[in-house]
Amino acid sequence: MADDDEEAAEVGRVWSALGLPGVIDVHTHFMPKPVMDKVWRYFDSAGPLVGREWPIAYRMVESERVQILRRFGVLGFTALVYPHKPQMAAWLNQWAAQFSRQTPDCLATATFYPEPDAGQYVAAAIADGARVFKAHIQVGRYEPNDPLLDPVWGAVEDAGIPVVIHCGSGPAPGEHTGPEPIRLLLQRYPRLRLIIAHLGMPEYVEFMDICEKSFDVRLDTTMAFTPFVDELMPFPSSQLNRLWDLGDRILFGSDFPNIPYSYADAMRSLTRLPGVDDGWLRGVFYDNAAALFSPAS
Repeated sequence: MADDDEEAAEVGRVWSALGLPGVIDVHTHFMPKPVMDKVWRYFDSAGPLVGREWPIAYRMVESERVQILRRFGVLGFTALVYPHKPQMAAWLNQWAAQFSRQTPDCLATATFYPEPDAGQYVAAAIADGARVFKAHIQVGRYEPNDPLLDPVWGAVEDAGIPVVIHCGSGPAPGEHTGPEPIRLLLQRYPRLRLIIAHLGMPEYVEFMDICEKSFDVRLDTTMAFTPFVDELMPFPSSQLNRLWDLGDRILFGSDFPNIPYSYADAMRSLTRLPGVDDGWLRGVFYDNAAALFSPAS
């Protein structure tokens, strides 16, 4: 991978060539150090939810990770925290709220888990200014339609706050991943602003179906189209026209810092798609997220 100066210049060339002021990345991870260290150990061990060797490209201290995003020209990003067990989410929300106060270019992020007090701490996070939630169906191993989450979905829907949700079955299927639980969830809460992580890989087609039928559902590009993903879960080239047609509902995500390639590679994988145009790229890298997270959205 190129050194920091070279990579920052390469990333800058991508967004500046499109006439953008920078990038908004809706899928980045900042977590309490013990949690991030545990996540990295899991990737290092190629655990069953990873399923392959997965080197971490940006294994550096938190302050350095913030600075490198800024050097890349990332004007807005997230701190996608997520629990894997009960009695964890409220603490993660407290940490993430403090992180966003110290890091104004980070969208205030919160999370939840199906547990009796979920509605209470989600309401508190909304009152505290949360602007995006994270749900990780694969790691959390929970059914998104669990009755314990009813007050959560209701509050989030009413507040109009987007939820970045890992619900596709990649990189390895979970007990409750796939499109069907999300279809049911949207039948119950049709105004939910879901952002389907990773374009829903590998169920790309099914999640595009959902996106087309649900006005407030969006897709993020996290890891899609990179050689790392295309080895096992390539996006079907026959479906690219549908992706272009959904242009205002596609958001850039990187999975920084937990990616096995450079940030520039994540962006170039999109700019090199056959048939892609600058208008679509401008929307994906900046305009769509800027509209979604604007105060009037």
